[in-house]
Amino acid sequence: SVSPRALGERLCSAEEATAGSGTYTRHGFIFSSLAGCLEKRSEDSGLPVVSVVRDAESQLLPDVGAVVTCKVCSINSRFAKVHILYVGSTPLKSTFRGTIRREDIRATEKDKVEVYKSFRPGDIVLAKVISLGDAQSNYLLSTAENELGVVVARSEAGVQMVPISWCEMQCPRTHTKDFRKVARVQPQFLQT
Repeated sequence: SVSPRALGERLCSAEEATAGSGTYTRHGFIFSSLAGCLEKRSEDSGLPVVSVVRDAESQLLPDVGAVVTCKVCSINSRFAKVHILYVGSTPLKSTFRGTIRREDIRATEKDKVEVYKSFRPGDIVLAKVISLGDAQSNYLLSTAENELGVVVARSEAGVQMVPISWCEMQCPRTHTKDFRKVARVQPQFLQT
């Protein structure tokens, strides 16, 4: 059911649904926090999730199974935080946040994976959406397939590095090697 909604419009009672993106809850009701289209998504856990999407973006949200291009913002020992930039080859108008957990980085030897040997802030990564995460639109992503992983990384000298194996990239200027979870890139996914 897609119908235009005004900013601040009362959508439904908070007992009937859960507030999704583009909405907020006040005094037991869910209101629209932006002008756009109302979307209702039924959740297995009971209440449907109500969200409002700006018209131009209503066609495109990262969906489970989609291959996305994202940029690494920060890393710690458990996961990498990313911003999703493209779904397939289509650029997103607003920023979606994603997380690549340590156990979703590689398909094999998951217990030996180290996040800082897989990604660094600033890297451009191809990943697959594995779940829609929470209300803060934090998508869970995986790079466990060979085609997924780092596609563009810069060395400390600021030069784009060249992949030399599935787990290493090298700076063509200084010849320094860095560990990465390297994507075996398929040409159709390359963003120039």
